[in-house]
Amino acid sequence: MAVADNTEPTTPDLMLAFYRRLYPFKSLFTWLNHEHAPTKLFTHREFAFTLQGDVYLRYNSFANAEELKKQVCSLNPTRFEIGPVYSARPRDKKTVRPAAFSPLLRELVFDIDMTDYDPIRTCCSGADICKRCWRYISAAVRVLDRALREQFGYKHLLWVYSGRRGIHLWISDREALELTDDQRRALVGWLTVIQGGKEMHKKVNVRIGAKPLPPSLASAYKMLEPVFHDLVLADQKCFSSEEGWEALLHLIPDDKVVKALREHWAAHPTRSSESKWRDFEEEIEEKRAKKDKISEKAAAQLAAAKEDIVLQYTYPRLDAEVSKHRNHLLKAPFCVHPKTGRVCVPVDPRTIDEFDPERVPTVGQLLRELDRAPAPAAEGGGGGEGEGAKVSEHHADWERTSLKPYVDMLDRHVLGLLEETRRGKQKMDLSW
Repeated sequence: MAVADNTEPTTPDLMLAFYRRLYPFKSLFTWLNHEHAPTKLFTHREFAFTLQGDVYLRYNSFANAEELKKQVCSLNPTRFEIGPVYSARPRDKKTVRPAAFSPLLRELVFDIDMTDYDPIRTCCSGADICKRCWRYISAAVRVLDRALREQFGYKHLLWVYSGRRGIHLWISDREALELTDDQRRALVGWLTVIQGGKEMHKKVNVRIGAKPLPPSLASAYKMLEPVFHDLVLADQKCFSSEEGWEALLHLIPDDKVVKALREHWAAHPTRSSESKWRDFEEEIEEKRAKKDKISEKAAAQLAAAKEDIVLQYTYPRLDAEVSKHRNHLLKAPFCVHPKTGRVCVPVDPRTIDEFDPERVPTVGQLLRELDRAPAPAAEGGGGGEGEGAKVSEHHADWERTSLKPYVDMLDRHVLGLLEETRRGKQKMDLSW
């Protein structure tokens, strides 16, 4: 069943209760700020609000988490987005010279959207998503997470479910924050493998002729080949239909092989995707067995094409424009998707294969859990109604709902940032 069939759209009243009682403003503040006392990483940070009726308010900034919460509860936006750290406070934009207002720092962000996989998924399309096609996203997360850690040395990666059909990545390492737009473009270009519009059949062009894959892609290929067999062939059955097998034939660079396979599959249209893939592999083995130079060259080209096909059907499909510019805005973690009601929760890349978008809590579900949960114990002891018996502030109410493990995940992530900031200050002190 697609996630779109198991949703709970939001209302202004639900959203206001969510912001007042459940949204983890303090955790969000510490994540963006990298320490407990406010710094320019937070005070010069842009926040943009989308209000009811698609009214859009940009260049908001705040002194601390409490000020942010107050404004969010006052405006009650359908969602809010986070932008870069500017050279001046964004709320002062109109009073500073244009030359004195520019983006300085920004997390390196990535966006993977399920709609980019529509040509290669058969279970859902458009805005719908289910646990079966989510496996495309989980494969992308594992490949990208590993590449960014091993090839670029980044440590502080936060993956966040988008609330409907995709996933976002925020990288908070200091080196990532300081990347220029040109450096971001270069980095994203290095990671982008799937390129080309609908009219282009072959979307993987990462080598000259039949030369070996670059080492970084050879490593990704090893991870993705089992995914191709389990997901593309066995589950999605991408080559079962004539449209599906014709898409495959367009990627095979040998006219005689294409002709033979097309005739064979047209005569046996019920052959499974796995069987059709084996037919292709057998054509490669036949060429290899002939041992003459022409056949060996053809076999090498077909073997390279086979690797490229696996990558085309399984490698991460990045929305590159999101990552290239420091001033790009991205939806904040723990916002709520207005059509599904689902909270944009952090996801652990180590257990991404077990993540089920259908089981992500909705705002309505969380508020019902809160209503059923026992009231928190009064502070100060005793049962009186005086100052000492005052109940703790609402922002900790998430601890009594199924949102707790997700906020805990963000808080564990933040501990690494706090520790890095502490070590950085220690080094500065010692350098004196």
